[in-house]
Amino acid sequence: SISSSASLSAANTPTVGVSRGPSPVSLGNQDTLPVAVALTESVNAYFKGADPTKCIVKITGDMTISFPSGIIKVFTGNPSPAVLCFRVKNISRLEQILPNAQLVFSDPSQCDSNTKDFWMNMQAVTVYLKKLSEQNPAASYYNVDVLKYQVSSNGIQSTPLNLATYWKCSAGTTDLRVDYKYNPEAMVAPSVLSNIQVVVPVDGGVTNMQSLPPAIWNAEQMKAFWKLSCISEKSENGGSGSLRAKFDLSEGPSKPTTLAVQFLSEGNTLSGVDIELVGTGYRLSLVKKRFATGRYLADC
Repeated sequence: SISSSASLSAANTPTVGVSRGPSPVSLGNQDTLPVAVALTESVNAYFKGADPTKCIVKITGDMTISFPSGIIKVFTGNPSPAVLCFRVKNISRLEQILPNAQLVFSDPSQCDSNTKDFWMNMQAVTVYLKKLSEQNPAASYYNVDVLKYQVSSNGIQSTPLNLATYWKCSAGTTDLRVDYKYNPEAMVAPSVLSNIQVVVPVDGGVTNMQSLPPAIWNAEQMKAFWKLSCISEKSENGGSGSLRAKFDLSEGPSKPTTLAVQFLSEGNTLSGVDIELVGTGYRLSLVKKRFATGRYLADC
């Protein structure tokens, strides 16, 4: 399950950035107040050999609202500031939504299966923001976690990058192949995967590595690192490929290990979830969406 505890952070730059927020000085009680939203999802996966039925997947997400620091004066100077209401849309792929119980209300009787409305406890939000501004008075934005959610998943079909690993270990050498395949079906809108890194621990006293595409061998950590710039449908072979390496050993054989993969994608979520503000008093200056790997592992 996912925890619904509140976590708060203050920063000079918001996690979400703001495109056209007014300077804090110009925030008047009559203006619509700018808030920015970040939707961030994490995909965790475990692949076993080349057997797709053994793949285990868990996808979680969280939503953060970023308030400009000038908004605190408006809230504290107004005994009843406009209630910030928002609607989470395209929730059909979500299994569980956990609002931050200290700050967010929802209507449990709401029956629309594809949207859910929430509104914020403005007194509690004001107290929180004041506390944050006391801790970090120089920050220009304050980020507040408003809800967490879990995305329904369907095994390997829900992984943006399918993996299969093959090890051949003998006394003097280890041969490794990692097959990867971009999977647009896992995404509502097929997105580019970037900053891809594959890390493979290899024991047995590696003395030499030959690899294609070229990997980096870190002797201290006893790990091979591949870095790929990006993978998408437009990549060669539709985003399918293989990483190959042959390791010469002084103390073989190696034991096959679990390899780890990292990637991220900016501009989209896996679930397709979206947000809009409801009512008056506020405007969305930016919605930032991204997903990235949590623990993304492959065994032989």
